[in-house]
Order: sequence, then C-alpha cells, then structure tokens
Amino acid sequence: MEGGALHYLRIRHSAAGAIAQILRHGALFASFAGPAALSGCSIAVPMSGSAMWEKESVAQDATGSITKRPPALSRALDPEDLRRAVAAMSTALDPQGSGASVNWDNPQTGAKGSFTPVGQPYPLEGKVCRAFLADIAVKENEEKLQGAACREKSAEWALTDVKPLRKG
Repeated sequence: MEGGALHYLRIRHSAAGAIAQILRHGALFASFAGPAALSGCSIAVPMSGSAMWEKESVAQDATGSITKRPPALSRALDPEDLRRAVAAMSTALDPQGSGASVNWDNPQTGAKGSFTPVGQPYPLEGKVCRAFLADIAVKENEEKLQGAACREKSAEWALTDVKPLRKG
C-alpha cells in the first residue's frame, strides 16, 4: 500500500477502536456524562401561545411604560351624574344627529350640563370621532370643557381628550 492509504487505514482503525471502547463502557460513560450534559444553566422563555405571556403583554406594553389613564369628564360627577352626562354626550355626538346642543340634569344631586358637537365627525384609526364643548355644573362648581370622543361602529363613545376650555 502507498503511504497515504496506509495512514488513512490507521486513522480509521484507531477511530473505530475508540468508538468501540466508548460503546463497551457506555453504561459508565452514561452514568457520568449524561447528568453532566443535562445539568447546564437554563432559562425559561414563555412561548407566544402561552397564557402567561399573553397576560403580560396585555398588562404591560413593549416599552414597559405606564399605561395612560383614559380622560375623565369631571371629578365632581357622581356615578348617576356621569351616566346621564355620557348619555347626553352620545346623543350630541351622533353623526346622524342634528349637531345641536344636548342638555342633561340629575334632579337628585342638582348636577346639570350640556354637550355641543364642534365640527363634523372624522375618522381616526377605524373609529368615528367628534370634538365637543361641554358645560358642567355641580353645586357651586362650574366647568367649561373642550374635548373629543371616539367610537367604533356599534360601541359606546369613549373620551379621548378632555381639558378646560381655553379662553380667548
């Protein structure tokens, strides 16, 4: 045989011998190497379909920032005042409505107010939105507000912006 072929056979023979030795001592090898191979550091990464992952992604956005609280109409309104005010706002902002002011009141608390749509309804992110002016009076406290609300086709109106009316 030529030198190169003989060298190849020797390497092949020693590799085969090493494999045979490992197989013979497989039980011993497995008893030490198996647990050693399995005892590495690990980290649990939730999969996208797991419930834990979805709850986290809903509760916290990707940046980890604090979610913005939806605007409130007025802190002076009790729950029944607020229900009546939102009903009046919904009527006033309805795109099929007349565009006139809609008044509301609650005889039990004396709270009252009105909503006046400003301008035409406009689309925003698949929703119908409309700006408004509002007057709210609770006891001696009177507020003049400007804001906007949006709604999806069959949903209720949701405030997107409310702030004191700028004078001037």
